Amino acid sequence: MVTAADQLAGSAGISLLDQGGSAADAMVAAAAVMAVVGPHLCGLGGDVLAMVKAPGESPVALLAVGRAGSGADPRRLRADGHGDMPLRGDIRSVPVPGAVDGWLALHGRYGRRPWDAVLEPALTLAEEGFAASPILAFASHLVADVPGASQLCPEGPLRPGQRVRLPGIARTLRNLATGGRDAFYGGEFGRALLDLGAGEYAAQDLDRPLAQWAEPLTLRAFGHDLWTVPPPSQGYLTLAGAWIADEVGMPTDPADPRWPHLVAEASRAAGFDRPAVLFDGADGPALVTPDRLGPRAAAIDPERAASSGAAGAGVAPWSGTSVSADGDTTHLCAVDADGLGVSLTQSNALDFGAHLVAGGTGVFLHNRGVGFSLAPGHDAEYGPGRRPSHTLSPALVTRPDGTLAQVIGTMGGDVQPQILLQLLARMLHSGQDPAAAISAARVVIEAPGAPPFRLWQAPARSLLMEFDAPPSWLAGLESRGHRVRVVGALNPVDVGCSQIIAVESDDTHVTLTGASDPRSPEGAAVGR
Repeated sequence: MVTAADQLAGSAGISLLDQGGSAADAMVAAAAVMAVVGPHLCGLGGDVLAMVKAPGESPVALLAVGRAGSGADPRRLRADGHGDMPLRGDIRSVPVPGAVDGWLALHGRYGRRPWDAVLEPALTLAEEGFAASPILAFASHLVADVPGASQLCPEGPLRPGQRVRLPGIARTLRNLATGGRDAFYGGEFGRALLDLGAGEYAAQDLDRPLAQWAEPLTLRAFGHDLWTVPPPSQGYLTLAGAWIADEVGMPTDPADPRWPHLVAEASRAAGFDRPAVLFDGADGPALVTPDRLGPRAAAIDPERAASSGAAGAGVAPWSGTSVSADGDTTHLCAVDADGLGVSLTQSNALDFGAHLVAGGTGVFLHNRGVGFSLAPGHDAEYGPGRRPSHTLSPALVTRPDGTLAQVIGTMGGDVQPQILLQLLARMLHSGQDPAAAISAARVVIEAPGAPPFRLWQAPARSLLMEFDAPPSWLAGLESRGHRVRVVGALNPVDVGCSQIIAVESDDTHVTLTGASDPRSPEGAAVGR
């Protein structure tokens, strides 16, 4: 089974499984297709993080997180008047993209099909064309005038259903298929990045592999073991929030007004100090110890909202103006017939990333560097070779006996762990199936007026709730002191777009139940 935010990606993944490929082959094929048909969400110029569970083995984490170039200089940015990393139009917010290294690492360790066969579906779509989805057409208005975007938008913003061909992406994929890593980082793309960087990068920055296999973080909650990637990812917040919610005592009925209240309070208790404690090299296991989380759980009042609080200790609140965003990330899941499960998230960070294109390749470059700090001496300060704090939070779930129960993940920027907490609570604690859990209304902490990726640095926060929530939610939240803003249902910009595959087995059968978020109307869960 494969789940994806676009049915073309899901079909590509399942075709690799039909050819005898593994879940890793399926994930790389689907991810590459998403880079073609969903460049507003992710691409070859982004990053990849993944969780992998092989039968009989402990889960492992894959971090393909780009590093700032050798020319990274925070003093120069501060001298230019920046208090925060620039969001768009500045190459300094573009760490060397790690996505391709991530695909190569995943395929190299767990793939079975030839590398060129895995990339073939994406290459075919880039060469022969595909119909622009309504969301891509809408997002294309953001970049139609960006230099280098003419391949995507040859006549201005796209129309839904318009045929899109991407010859530069096709050429880049073909070179990657035949020449591997060297043909990408050392080829046309790499040369374009060095030229665009004008000193931000050195050749050795592109020679350095960016994919790292790492020990994941794990914590038991709702009777299961939850797993996620370590820092610099914020994935620890998924585990911390779930543990705190379980410790406080979540109601089993999500319609209970205490349910959204405890989701919000557990998320706040887990995340309020994220800007101070999350950075490249942070001690992930120390962030999820019961000794650290226990006092936070004990401080939660089931009948009263805590103060919205200020920015994390030692971190100045954000400065600057608000910037709207539409799309930035996508998640994919796959489980194969042998029981290998992959949970993979890839991202541009903010819609089309930095709104910079790598020469004639047509590859949009991410702006994941917005996760750096410009506070002098901060542990997450922008600097040569450093990796930024990351929002991507792929996860998986195992049972106490070590068997795979779920692969799960979401888009959603800073609120990814809050979305995952709600999905996990619904499925593991309330017994909902993946389709019911993924389509249910969500509530998340927001910071009105703050720019993207600055949730926990905002001076005040409130709650955002989808309008199709149970009637008890709004009254229950407001009576407990929460400020609530009600928004339309099924909007991925507000509450993310998720993917799930659940695994059930007995002595004779294995059943896979997949769900693709209805907040992405092009999405699909495809199984055999």
